[in-house]
Amino acid sequence: MDVMRGLGERGKEAGLSGVDNLLLHFTPFEEDWSKLPVIVKGEGCYVTDERGNRYIDGLAGLFTTQVGHGREELARVAAQQIKELGFFPNWSFQHPRSLELAKKLSEIAPGDLSATFFVNSGSEAVETVIKLARQYHKANGEPQRYKFISRKIAYHGTTMGALSVTGLPGFKAPFEPLPGGFYHVANTYQDPEGAAEAIEEAIEFGPPETVAAVILEPVQNAGGCLVPPPDYWKRVREICDKHGVLLVSDAVICAFGRLGEWFGIERFDVVPDMTSFAKGVTSGYLPMGGVVVSEKVQNTLRSGAPMFSHGSTFGGHPVSSAVALENIAIIEREKLLENVHNLEDYFGSELKRMAEGHPIVADVRGMGFFWAVELRPERPDGTPLEGDEYRRYFKGVLSRKLLEGGLICRFDDKDEPVIQYSPALIADREVLSKIAEITDSALTELERELGYRS
Repeated sequence: MDVMRGLGERGKEAGLSGVDNLLLHFTPFEEDWSKLPVIVKGEGCYVTDERGNRYIDGLAGLFTTQVGHGREELARVAAQQIKELGFFPNWSFQHPRSLELAKKLSEIAPGDLSATFFVNSGSEAVETVIKLARQYHKANGEPQRYKFISRKIAYHGTTMGALSVTGLPGFKAPFEPLPGGFYHVANTYQDPEGAAEAIEEAIEFGPPETVAAVILEPVQNAGGCLVPPPDYWKRVREICDKHGVLLVSDAVICAFGRLGEWFGIERFDVVPDMTSFAKGVTSGYLPMGGVVVSEKVQNTLRSGAPMFSHGSTFGGHPVSSAVALENIAIIEREKLLENVHNLEDYFGSELKRMAEGHPIVADVRGMGFFWAVELRPERPDGTPLEGDEYRRYFKGVLSRKLLEGGLICRFDDKDEPVIQYSPALIADREVLSKIAEITDSALTELERELGYRS
């Protein structure tokens, strides 16, 4: 109660109400929430807090605001749709916007991915993948296929099924026991050469006739932008085909331009059986998620099941669908996929150039507008930083200096500590260079505190 009483002082100073009543997402209670910024405005690649401080939104909200903040086009189409039809469900009825969006997605999705089931978030999308895979195999005459394989450290969502796919034990512990049938193998950072074969070993151990699907992100987020080896995805596709297992791309983060492609997986020249999506489909202006399935999955369900036994009141919401359509149109009109491809190397080179002057940096990796700088959690003599010391320097000094420098990004330590970046797709060279410059200053201060510098 003492912690809770102290919350909200900053918001109260700004004249905001409700600050004592809001429980934040994934924010430790030990932090002083009253000192967290209250973001009140966004424009382009920048956001402003209640005190007038302006920041580069180096995380695009949460890997989400692809076209940037403050887009009047999206506000206009939302208002127009509300006037025309504010809400009607996709339960036994249809409305124009979800039909138009499903058609558009079939046109831009890779291969024969052609039918979309809409939900409201990434977690719900992964939950839908699990249900689709299990019902597909039942409709295909293999009801014993119910197991799922994903990767260690990978994050796939918070609902009970999506959390079961997630490979982060600490995230699962408060909610156990979770549903059974979920198995995890080494990711491409833990075992670059053997990660694909680890999937086949897990399928064969399954045994194969019990395995429903393999679920992977095109580039794994948790752990820090884990870009797979060049032939990894093709080999996993071969393995899944060999054993009759569905291959799912979880593109909640990687889709809609984050990797410079519509669904991210195109970078690896593979067509999955399903892909989840959310976040960037509306640039976060309204909630939406979904799953695009292949003709094989769609046709098997239509011929072998009375219906897909799943639903969501707001899935395919007409206003969200209208905003998604306009968001996609903006990405096309402003050639934002091309912008990501054109500036990908520049962004990476700026981060790598910055890192050369910092002994605390262990690695710089990424793709598209999705990059991470991995840090060494140790003092100059190699002494590990642990416990209170680790929190003081990495979650204290580093995080504070990044914010004070005018950059919102993410410090993540689900595995090795990393700083993550995913700016809006509209970012130009000036914004990307500024991200590297602010990081440079923050790391300099961190190294000074740790004794790397005098």
